[in-house]
Amino acid sequence: MVSPRTPSEREARRAALRSGRRQLVLDSLGIMASAGGFGVVFGLAARQAGFSVIEASVMSVVVFAGAAQFAAVGFVRAGMPWPAIFLLTALLNARHLLYSAALRPWLVEVPALKRAVMAHFLTDEGFALSVAHFQRLGFADLRGYWLAAIGATFIPWNVATLIGVIGASAIPDPARLGLDVVFPAAMSGLVVALVTGRREIVAVVAGCVVAVVVGLLIDTRVAVLAGGLIGPFVGLALPGVILGEQPDNPMPMGRSAAGRALAERTRAAGGGSNEIGS
Repeated sequence: MVSPRTPSEREARRAALRSGRRQLVLDSLGIMASAGGFGVVFGLAARQAGFSVIEASVMSVVVFAGAAQFAAVGFVRAGMPWPAIFLLTALLNARHLLYSAALRPWLVEVPALKRAVMAHFLTDEGFALSVAHFQRLGFADLRGYWLAAIGATFIPWNVATLIGVIGASAIPDPARLGLDVVFPAAMSGLVVALVTGRREIVAVVAGCVVAVVVGLLIDTRVAVLAGGLIGPFVGLALPGVILGEQPDNPMPMGRSAAGRALAERTRAAGGGSNEIGS
């Protein structure tokens, strides 16, 4: 990790962080609305399955995995044995292994124990927000990660879970209010921002095709993992010379002018682009 050495480099870094965090907050608004809406739905579902207020709230804090929590509540309500619930929800959450692998190059300087704590708060939404934020800056920003992981998802999800499990039938289904559209729309917007070259386009298309086919033929839970695994490999398998890509930059720079300026200065000083913001 190379720190900015001159006042101009430090100022460029601060400017990049300010700009990047403002954009991160804007990106988080739709995710917060979605997490809140579906947290209420989970609270309702948990109460209907016989969970107490404490049980539902503890599950949202300790497990903190929206889709897996919905699945687990349904399995409990159906009387499924716990070993089967564990295996099925583990399969559903296997995609987080891919998220962790994608974030590791950005966080390689972070101590393992701290990365383990960060992993607990890693979600689909937090991953998408963080990667987009890191790419805009050109280096990792730990405060930005916590803002995405806790501010945009953990807090809204847990507060909404409590509201749902306490309010029960008095709260309308958020799908009737159109909140079910917010999450996929926000995630789609973040994905578009992450597509910075032809390799990414190929990976996205291949991943979508594989996920749809596997989802139709086998299971949607398997489809997410299959698309996430095969799509990137298809993109990486294409020769960079043919695509006109620059293979020596594994972390593409984003659209922040301050971030690009800072990265150029640190590279000129012999540093890399995976700096850790504080």
